[in-house]
Amino acid sequence: MARKMKTMDGNHAAAHASYAYTDVAAIYPITPSSVMAEATDEWATAGRTNIFGQTVQVTEMQSEAGAAGTVHGSLSAGALTTTYTASQGLLLMIPNLYKIAGEQLPGVFNVSARALASHALFFFGDHSDVYACRQTGCAMLCESSVQEVMDLTPVAHCAAIKGRVPFINFFDGFRTSHEIQKIETWDYEDLKDMVDMEAVDAFRKHALNPNHPCQRGSAQNPDIFFQAREACNPYYDALPAIVQTYMDKVNEKIGTDYKLFNYYGAPDAEKVIIAMGSVCDTIEETIDYLLAKGEKVGVVKVRLYRPFSASALIDAIPETVKLISVLDRTKEPGAQGEPLYLDVVAALKGTKFDAVPVFSGRYGLGSKDTTPTQIVAVYDNTEKAKFTLGIEDDVTNLSLPLGEQLITTPEGTINCKFWGLGADGTVGANKNSIKIIGDNTDMYAQAYFDYDSKKSGGVTMSHLRFGHKPIKSTYLIRKANFVACHNPAYIRKYNMVQELVDGGTFLLNCSWDAEALETHLPGQVKKFIADHNIKF
Repeated sequence: MARKMKTMDGNHAAAHASYAYTDVAAIYPITPSSVMAEATDEWATAGRTNIFGQTVQVTEMQSEAGAAGTVHGSLSAGALTTTYTASQGLLLMIPNLYKIAGEQLPGVFNVSARALASHALFFFGDHSDVYACRQTGCAMLCESSVQEVMDLTPVAHCAAIKGRVPFINFFDGFRTSHEIQKIETWDYEDLKDMVDMEAVDAFRKHALNPNHPCQRGSAQNPDIFFQAREACNPYYDALPAIVQTYMDKVNEKIGTDYKLFNYYGAPDAEKVIIAMGSVCDTIEETIDYLLAKGEKVGVVKVRLYRPFSASALIDAIPETVKLISVLDRTKEPGAQGEPLYLDVVAALKGTKFDAVPVFSGRYGLGSKDTTPTQIVAVYDNTEKAKFTLGIEDDVTNLSLPLGEQLITTPEGTINCKFWGLGADGTVGANKNSIKIIGDNTDMYAQAYFDYDSKKSGGVTMSHLRFGHKPIKSTYLIRKANFVACHNPAYIRKYNMVQELVDGGTFLLNCSWDAEALETHLPGQVKKFIADHNIKF
């Protein structure tokens, strides 16, 4: 099936697929999920219809707790309901998550995973918010890229309806939610074809209605609560197979191979990483580099995190494995290990992999960049059973030593970096540029915008890549073909020209004439331009 190619970010990909299955969207904005709610509101106002031929009813509440309460009430009334949130906003929804799951209501919570404030206020990405919800009874589905968000969001909606279990459909905040990629998009006719309309009708008939009253949300005593709580087991036991069924429907339509756990790498790999989220693309790119050198490495990408299917995980791991490293994007102080690591250890206990050592690593907290060099360090590590990636830990000495910086982006990819001042128009212009390249050429395109919490008035760095091969580089550009400085004050503060490859181009946006340039340009900048044949 030919799908239309469009250039968009992860939030718009989730909103596009989610809108199709939504009657009511209860919203409250929180970074970095707000774009999903904004897009849904915009489309509803413009009269866009879902697969049922109706516009989505969008209701903004006073907080995320109110939005979650609205989701609960709306589902109880028989409307397929969605919300979009992250971080502290998701935590405010936890009481309602328990109720929605306990009452077997098929809500979908689209989450651009973001760090929780601990020692500091913070709004960048990791998995601490979604991990905090793993006990609620919601199923949890993870995507690794903008394309996967588009492809798999329908699985969350369809499986929720069929399995009568609410879903947290999540992907990395900023790194996926705000990364712009050229992707294939769904036609709503195909999305309508996938859903089980009989299950939709059964859900609607199950709604609270005075014409056919039923008891819901009663108070219970110790004599029956435990029994009733265990009665939900068959639904969770059946859910992995239901999710795989809908993944198979997606695979059939678009020629993919989505599974609950996907393996990538050497069929006879001896070192395997298990991870979920955008880091999986970086790991895949690194594996391609290492396989070309004859190394036996691989990665297992977690898609369905809850319910956790041990048998599906075991099926995905090559029998030749001698060392497994599990990467978690969170920190649980005082725990024996992070959540995914503990799940993997429990799943492998008593199986053919019982004797395989399992190492536990933390990476990417608070959007800390995770590079191919760091992934190589994970594969090289045979000593530290617990380690950290991407920082220099001189307190507890858990960090891994890094080798030389690797360039693993596909050959022929053009890398551009733009330094700007928040609100000077640089980010907006680059968003337009990458969409023009993506939508009007046959090239793949990627854009990511790195800025601090000040936003307006702070430093912004736009990272643009485009080329004729798919781009899996979910990390910042370290070596660019083109670097632009849109604020001349930066020329003495930051090493910008040093980020260029030999023969690259440096653009300085300034009002200086040749004489002023001679005065203002630092000597090291002039020397680097001369030594490396930089076009200025």
